[in-house]
Amino acid sequence: MKDRKYYFLFSIVIILSLLDVKAQNPIIQNQFTADPTARVFNGKVYLYPSHDIKTPEGKSLRKDWFCMPDYHVFSSDNLTDWTDHGVIVSQNKVKWVDSISYSMWAPDCIERNGKYYFYFPANNNQVNPNGRKGFGIGVAIADKPEGPYIPQDDPIKGVAGIDPNIFIGKDGQAYLIWAMGRISIAKLKDNMLELASEPQEIKDLPTKGLKEGPFMFERKGIYYMTYPHVENTIERLEYAMSDNPMGPYKFTGVIMDESPTGCWTNHQSIINFKGQWYLFYHQNDLSPKFDKNRSVCIDSLFFNADGTIQKVKPTLRGVGLTKATDKIQIDRYSRISDNGTNVVYNDTLNYFDGWNTVLSGKNAWIQYNSIDFGIGNQKWVEIKYMSPKGTNITVSQNIKNAGKIKISASAKWKTARIKVSANTSGVQNLVLTNTGNNVLEIDWIRFE
Repeated sequence: MKDRKYYFLFSIVIILSLLDVKAQNPIIQNQFTADPTARVFNGKVYLYPSHDIKTPEGKSLRKDWFCMPDYHVFSSDNLTDWTDHGVIVSQNKVKWVDSISYSMWAPDCIERNGKYYFYFPANNNQVNPNGRKGFGIGVAIADKPEGPYIPQDDPIKGVAGIDPNIFIGKDGQAYLIWAMGRISIAKLKDNMLELASEPQEIKDLPTKGLKEGPFMFERKGIYYMTYPHVENTIERLEYAMSDNPMGPYKFTGVIMDESPTGCWTNHQSIINFKGQWYLFYHQNDLSPKFDKNRSVCIDSLFFNADGTIQKVKPTLRGVGLTKATDKIQIDRYSRISDNGTNVVYNDTLNYFDGWNTVLSGKNAWIQYNSIDFGIGNQKWVEIKYMSPKGTNITVSQNIKNAGKIKISASAKWKTARIKVSANTSGVQNLVLTNTGNNVLEIDWIRFE
């Protein structure tokens, strides 16, 4: 992984170019991403999130609210390495959208007959009968999942709302689901641009608190309606089940509890990729003081024998394999010791610079799972660290020990390259233990 600080600056310069992003959770660490819709097209996962930005200076916009000007699309074939294909739809390039509203909220994308249909909400530039510029839902069409996308001149007639979701049943019938005070559903015509039925409310969902962000999927003949819901003070992810896409649905349970970081919103999509189910969601890890700038995360999702969903606990490690030859960001850990191990931001003025791990004393440790050593033959370990008094660490992969490493004193960040004797191959879990008595901070580690 390239150093995040320089990568962030680099991305500003070449914003229209393709960018490779490697990350754990959050999976995109050079810009804010939210409201993730993931889809599997042509053997790859394509991610269609919304794009949070800081409110531009000089704009008459709320400084404490969402500010979302456009959409990017990302793709990956392993859920670890993500390519940013750049902006696909922008508020100033859609005829019906208020071009200064910064209201391009949660989108979706679906493939039909070789075409890709991207659905997005935004403020209409026309005043509605209530004297307000309400939300419409538009469609942009492309020949490839990454675009280029051509927006339609008008939004879908008969729909006023946000957070569009598209579902195509086994019989070929397409449905549009959306939110606006309630969750609604309607059939779509074959052209994917017009309603084929009158909208109807999805009932039998909780009536207390805000519901939004619907995402429907099917598994073994069961239809799952998932959505964020404010049961208490912030959103959690819930779901209901039915044997028919139009319902009736039965409220079933919680997929993910309220965010441990205090993020007021959440938003989800669920896919099966290479035989494993995954939950995509967002939190505010890269903006701990402002939860309207969010970042997409992924964790594995599992079902019980009766089809109900096992609750997902958000992790830092996320999913996918990390190559041993990459810079392993161990602060995105799988497990840590109860005492003496902490994760802190590198730079509280630039959260995109990421985190580092602090092992504050003897026997403090951190574990990072699923590192791919390939056929092995790594003879060196490289580590970026800071330790004013120096210390010793033990680096081990599963039960194999790479030996004790002496860390020389350095009051500034330093990169050391140290020869190791162990030869590890395959997928292993890495454990770093501070065996000395002094503080050690680690930014990353890799093997060569």
